[in-house]
Amino acid sequence: MKVKFLIYPLITCIFSCISQNLFCQDTIKGYQYKIGHKQKRNYGKELQKQFIIEQSIETIAENSEDEDIDYTTLFDLLSFYYEHPINLNKKNIWEDLSQLRLLNQFQVNAISDHISKHGKLITIYELQSVELLNQNDIRNIIPFVVVNTNIDAPNLSFSEMVKYGKNDLFIRYSRVIEQTEGQREIDDSSWLQSRNAVQLGSPDNIYMRYRFKYLNNISFGITAEKDVGESFFTNKRAENLFGITSNKGFDFYSAHFYLKDVGKFKALALGDYHIQLGQGLTFWSGLAFGKSSDIMGIKRNPIGIRPYASVDENVFLRGAATELKWKKFNFLAFGSKKAIDANLESDSTSTDGDVTISSFQSSGTHSTIGELEDKDAIEESIFGGEISITDKNYTFGIISAISSYKGNVNRNLFPYSQFQFNSNFNWVTGAHYNWINRNFNIFGEISRSNNNGIAQLHGILISLHPKVSLSILYRNYGKDYQNLFSNAISEGSRNVNEKGILSGLNFKLNKKWTLSSYFDQFSFPWLRYQVDAPNTAGVDVFGQLKYKPTKKLEIYSRVRHRNRPYNSAGRSELTDLDFVSSTDQWNYRLNINVQISESIQLRSRVEYMTFKRNGLENETGTLILQDFIFKPPMKKISLNARFALFDTDSYNSRIYSYENDVLYFYRIPAYFNRGARIYFTGRCKIKKGIDLWIRWSRWSYRNIDQISSGLNEIQGNTKSEIRAQLRFQF
Repeated sequence: MKVKFLIYPLITCIFSCISQNLFCQDTIKGYQYKIGHKQKRNYGKELQKQFIIEQSIETIAENSEDEDIDYTTLFDLLSFYYEHPINLNKKNIWEDLSQLRLLNQFQVNAISDHISKHGKLITIYELQSVELLNQNDIRNIIPFVVVNTNIDAPNLSFSEMVKYGKNDLFIRYSRVIEQTEGQREIDDSSWLQSRNAVQLGSPDNIYMRYRFKYLNNISFGITAEKDVGESFFTNKRAENLFGITSNKGFDFYSAHFYLKDVGKFKALALGDYHIQLGQGLTFWSGLAFGKSSDIMGIKRNPIGIRPYASVDENVFLRGAATELKWKKFNFLAFGSKKAIDANLESDSTSTDGDVTISSFQSSGTHSTIGELEDKDAIEESIFGGEISITDKNYTFGIISAISSYKGNVNRNLFPYSQFQFNSNFNWVTGAHYNWINRNFNIFGEISRSNNNGIAQLHGILISLHPKVSLSILYRNYGKDYQNLFSNAISEGSRNVNEKGILSGLNFKLNKKWTLSSYFDQFSFPWLRYQVDAPNTAGVDVFGQLKYKPTKKLEIYSRVRHRNRPYNSAGRSELTDLDFVSSTDQWNYRLNINVQISESIQLRSRVEYMTFKRNGLENETGTLILQDFIFKPPMKKISLNARFALFDTDSYNSRIYSYENDVLYFYRIPAYFNRGARIYFTGRCKIKKGIDLWIRWSRWSYRNIDQISSGLNEIQGNTKSEIRAQLRFQF
C-alpha cells in the first residue's frame, strides 16, 4: 500500500498554526518538568516493568490461539508510562490509570477518591492507606507512576519539544535458515501450470520503523515491512511469464501523525490510526482483550484514537480522525479510505470498471502471483463518529459508522455463514454506557447493523469486599449481526451467533495467596464452521491459585476446562443423525518465577492437557520449559534463553506459550508433535543510543521428517530462525 500523503510538510504546517497558541509556557518550567521525569529509574524497577509487560501480553495471548497477533500498541503504552510515569496528583488521574490495565476500576476510583478527600499525595507510600490496594498491586504500578506536587500538567514550547522529544529508529532482519518449498527452483513450464508454486522474493523478512515521540502528546512516524517471500525488487522472470509487475521496495508502508491533549484537541490523527470505542461491539480496530485470569478485565477501557505504528496490513484505518472535548462532552469523528486485499471473481470486471468480490483476504502477505493479484484489489471507505458525555463515575455515548466497498461483494457463503455480511454497504449504530457507584460498576453496549441485526452485551463489576471481587457479563450477538469492525468479548472469533453468561471471581485470601476463576456458559443459535446443527452449547471454566510470598518469588497453578460443540470426526453426513458432539479439553499448568539474584531470574513451567473428540482417539500433550533471564545491573549485555521439551499427539493437543523476543516482535507459537525447542535472545548496548538484539531459535522434532505444509514446507526435522535488530535513539 502506498502512503498518499507527505508527512513532513503537513507537520510543519500544523505546528506553524499551533505553536504560538498552544505551547506557551516558558522554557524554565518545561526544563524543570523534564528533569522531574528524566530522573533515573533503578534496575529493579526496569526488571519489574519488563516482567509486568510480558505477563500482560502472555495473559492476553494465551487465550487468543493466534501466533502472530501484534502487541505493539500495548507495549508502547506500558513503555511510555514507564518512561513518563503518571503523576498521581494530576487532574482526571482515573483516565490514565484505566489505560494501564494494572488496576481494576474500583481501585482506580479509590485512588482518585483518596486524593479528593485527603489532598494531593506527598509520597508514593501513601498508596498503602488506600483500602482496595494491597502490596502486590502497589508493587505492580510503582514502575509506572510518580508523585509530584508541583506540576499538574505540562504545556511546553515548541523548542522544548524539539530538544526533549525522543527519536527511535528500528531496523530488523529475520529469516528461516532451512530451505522451504516456496524457495525451490522450478522451470518456466511448471510455474505456468501452477502460478502459486513458488514465492516471488527471498525468504528474508525486513522491517524498518522511525518514530518521533514527545511525552504522550505528539507522535509521528513511518513503518515499512517486507514479509517472507515478497519481492523487494521486480521479479523479471515473473513479469515476463505472467505480465505482473511485483513490488519495488517494501511491500507495506504506514505513516502517522498524532496529537493528544494539545489545546482543544483531545486527539488528532492523520495517516494511519486505530479507533476503539465503547465495549468494542459497534467499532473497535486493533488489539482487544478477551477472557483471562484478570476477571475484572472483561470491561473494556477504550482508548479512542491512537496512532498506528504496526505491520498488520488490515486492522487499521487510513485517513483522519479527531476528538474534541467541551466540558463533559466528547465529540469524535473519523474517516478512512484505503485499498484492501480481496479475491476477485474471474471475468468480474464490468464495462464501467466495477468488480465482483468473492472473498476478503487478511493474511497481508503477497509472496505469490495469486496473492499479488489480490493486493489492493478493492477500495474500502469508512466514516463514523461518537458523541459521549464522560465523568469519573459515568459515561454514555452514541456511535455510528458507515462502511462501503467499491465493487460488488458477492462472497461464496455456506449454510453456516449465510447471514454474514455480503454487500458493498453497511451502517452500524450503537450506544454504550458505564456507571460506577462506590463498589458497583455497570456497563454495556447495544448495536444494530444495516440489515437490522442486533448485538448487545451488559456487565457488572462488584467489589464485595476489599479482598473479594465479582464480575458478570451477559452477551447476545444475533446470527444476522453484520460488522467487520466489531471486537467485543466472545467465544468465537467474531461477534455473531452467540449467547452467553461469563462470571468471574477474584479472592485475595491474604497478602500471599490469590484465587481467580471464571465460568463461561455459551450457546450458538445457528450453525457454525464445523458445527452443522443449530442450538449447540458449551462451557469454559478457569481456576488459578497464585502464591507470592515475596517480590522475588511467584508461583501459580491453573486449571482450564473447555467443552465446545463440534462435528463428530469421520461421520457420514447421509446416515449419521447424531453427528454433532463436542470437544473436551483440559489444561493444567504449574508456573514458577523466581528472582535468584539481582541479575538472574528463572521461570519454570510444566503444562499438561487432554483432548477428546467423538470419532478420534483421546489425545494428550505435555510441555516442560525452563527460561533463564540474565540482566546484570548497569551492564551492556543481557540474555534470555529457553529450553523446552514437548510431546503432543497432534495439533489438536497443542500448547501455546509466550516467548521473549527482540523488542517489538511478538509470537506465541503452538508447541505440538514431539521434540525440543531452544532459543537465545541477547541484547547489547553498543553505546549510548544504540542497541543491538540477536536471536537464534530452533525446533527439533523426533517424530516427523517434514515440517509445515504448502510453501512453508521444510524437508527434514529441524527449523531454525535467526533475527537481528538495531535500535537508534536520539
